Amino acid sequence: MYIYGILNSNASLHLSIPKDLLLEESESNGVVYTIPHQDISALVRDSEIVDYTHMRKDILARFLIGHQTVIERVMTAQTTIIPMRLGTFAQDENEARNILSKGYNLIKEIFERISDKIEIDVVASWSDFNSIIKEAGEEKEIKEFKEKLLSNPKGITVDDQMKIGFMVKEALERKREVYSQEIQTALKSVSQAFKTHELMDDKMVTNIAFLIDKREQTLFYKRVEELNAKFREELNFRCVGPLPSYSFYTLEIKTVKNEEIDWAKKKLGILNDITSKDELKKAYQRQAFSTHPDKNPNNPCAEKEFDEVNKAYKILADYCVALEQANPVRDKKSLNGTNQQDKIPFDREMFKENAILVRVRE
Repeated sequence: MYIYGILNSNASLHLSIPKDLLLEESESNGVVYTIPHQDISALVRDSEIVDYTHMRKDILARFLIGHQTVIERVMTAQTTIIPMRLGTFAQDENEARNILSKGYNLIKEIFERISDKIEIDVVASWSDFNSIIKEAGEEKEIKEFKEKLLSNPKGITVDDQMKIGFMVKEALERKREVYSQEIQTALKSVSQAFKTHELMDDKMVTNIAFLIDKREQTLFYKRVEELNAKFREELNFRCVGPLPSYSFYTLEIKTVKNEEIDWAKKKLGILNDITSKDELKKAYQRQAFSTHPDKNPNNPCAEKEFDEVNKAYKILADYCVALEQANPVRDKKSLNGTNQQDKIPFDREMFKENAILVRVRE
C-alpha cells in the first residue's frame, strides 16, 4: 500500500481520487483511506509496491501530481497532515501501523510544531532577462574591459569572449543575491521559518518556502504585494500555497537491514554485541583518522575506504535512532542509575525483521 502522509486524527476517512492521478494503470478511480494508531492515522491507498527511482520523468511527474493532489485535498478539509516522501510504501496494514508506532513520538512533536501553520512558496523571476543581462554588461569594470579589447589591434579572442561572459554572469549573481536577500528579509519577519530552494533556471531570482501562522496569511500576502510593487519594473512574483509543510517536515521511512548493520560493525571494528554511543563515536573517529586520504597519499583506494567508514557510521547512527523509536522506555534510567539509552545492543532478537526508522527528510 502507498502512504501519502500522517493525519493528526484517528477518524475514519475515505476519499476517491481520479484514475489519471494513480501511478499504476487503472480502469476506475482510486480510494484513499486511513489506518489509525492511537490518536493519529496513516493516509493510504491499496497499491503494489513500485520502484519509482528509475521512472521516466513524465511518469514521475504524474505520480508527483497525484501524490500532492491527495495531500492538499485532505489539507483543505481543515485536517493537519504531515506529508510522506514521494514513493513511500508499506507491505500491509500491519507494517503501516508499525511505522505509526515507531514514529509516534516524532510525529506528535511535529504536529505541535505545524499546528495552525501552512507553507507558502515564493518565487521571483526577472521580468525582462535580456535587459538585465544587458544592464549587467554595462557595469564599469566590464565596460572598461570591453573597450580595452576593442582597442586591441589583434582583435577579440574566444578566451576574451568567455571572460566577458563570466564577468557578466558574476555581475548577475551579485544582483540576484542582493534582491534575494531583500526579499528574504522582508518576508521572514512574518514567518516562523524559511528554507531556500534550488533555482530552476537562470531567469529565477529566488525560490523560498516560508512556514507561516495561518493568522498571518493576510499580512504575508500584503508583504509580497509590497515587494511586487517595489520591484514591478524588474521582477515578477508568484506565490504557491497554502501548502502542507513539504519543505520543512516531510517524513521518510528508512529500513535498517541486519546485513548492513553487520557490515558497518565490521567496518568500524566493533566486535562486541553491546556497545555505547560513546564507544561508537570513538570507533568511528579512529577509523576515520586512519583512513583519511590526507593520511594515505600513496593509497589510491583511500578515498573509497574513507567514504565507506562514513557510510558505516551513518548506518549505525540510523540504527541507534531506530532502536530508540522501537523501544522508547530505554530512555529511562535503570535502578542503578545507568542511562540505558546510551547502550547499543546488536541483538537480532530485538529486530526479528528489518528495523524501521521514521525521520524527517533531510
